[in-house]
Amino acid sequence: MGMAVFTDHFIEAFGLSRTELSIAYLLGTLGSSFFLTSAGRFYDESGARVSMVASSIALGLFVGYIACIDHVARYLSHTTEISPAAVTFPLILLGYFGVRFAGQGVLTNSSRNVLLVWFEKRRGLVVGARSVFITLGFSLAPPFLALLISHFGWRGALFVLAVIVGVVFSLTALVFIRDTPESCGLLPDGKVPGNGDERPAITGQTLAQARKSPVFWIYALALTFYSMFGTAFIFHIVAIFAEAGRSPAEAFAYFFPLALVSVSANLGSSWLSDRTRLKNLLVVKLMAFILGAWGLLHLQQQSGYWTMVAGFGVCGGIWAAISNLAYIRFFGRQHLGQISGLSMSLIVFGSAVGPALFSVGYDEFGTFHTTVWLSLAVLVALLIAAVIIPQDEPVPPVQGPPGGLP
Repeated sequence: MGMAVFTDHFIEAFGLSRTELSIAYLLGTLGSSFFLTSAGRFYDESGARVSMVASSIALGLFVGYIACIDHVARYLSHTTEISPAAVTFPLILLGYFGVRFAGQGVLTNSSRNVLLVWFEKRRGLVVGARSVFITLGFSLAPPFLALLISHFGWRGALFVLAVIVGVVFSLTALVFIRDTPESCGLLPDGKVPGNGDERPAITGQTLAQARKSPVFWIYALALTFYSMFGTAFIFHIVAIFAEAGRSPAEAFAYFFPLALVSVSANLGSSWLSDRTRLKNLLVVKLMAFILGAWGLLHLQQQSGYWTMVAGFGVCGGIWAAISNLAYIRFFGRQHLGQISGLSMSLIVFGSAVGPALFSVGYDEFGTFHTTVWLSLAVLVALLIAAVIIPQDEPVPPVQGPPGGLP
């Protein structure tokens, strides 16, 4: 959301074409996905506070770095006699790598995981409340950034963001974040040891154990496929609507009813997650996904449009709940950073390759429908797997000491 607002300004300032900038974003995103599992290990070893402070500082530095790329490119071009565009491409690729790795990767994963360990009984409800703020953040980010650009210019807006993220937020995290309730002499859900509540050992399966589990892979693949398909659909939304005989205005108007359905589904599924098995939510998510893809194939009809809105909206809402809850529910707290980091790597990888796969399908067959039909086949296979794979909650405990800073 943030980088998209600056796209046209980057094209003009950096001397790159839209395709070149898009390829740089693709490669930077792909590159970042390969390091997120290692970042999860850093989270497990250092704790949420260190991880969030370090990643927010890194994000601020990379945002500030992007603001200076055109100046750096001109200097390097002058000293090496290489064309500015040839120098700028690897520089912006590095910038995209940094913001995707530090921001969407490490900072997102750390803020998600630290919230989960403080709650047990109402963990789903807390996740739902958190998701409302995330949805508002995504909705308000473009106009807020556009306002910054109008007042400070694109370079000044990036410097303002760098200060907000790298200085203000890192200090906020340092002061207020605590890794675990145990590090503060508490227990999850605000319980106090000695009042009839025992201090349980922090337990959980290792990353190696999780990778051997079919439960991990059915959730990871379901989450990744939604990221891949959803990113591709948004990336090509104007062209997809045009193929169905609908205007760009209708394409952009689609996001409002989608958000209403998605937020409602997220709150409902998050509330239900405290009362039912996640397997039930996963099955409903995949069924809604199939319904939305079927509606997409009939987008030229009004019934197809609303079927797509309902299906993708419900799927997206449940996706948000499952992506937060699945790994702590099945694999415990002790190695949550590494396990969720591997999942985040796959999700980011999917978001990077999805638009390209849709483009290839369109170039080869002259329609997006072929890729959607193939996606439906994958979704049916995932649904069958989700139904037949046993999903026992919770996992057997593995003893281990609590970690993180006090």
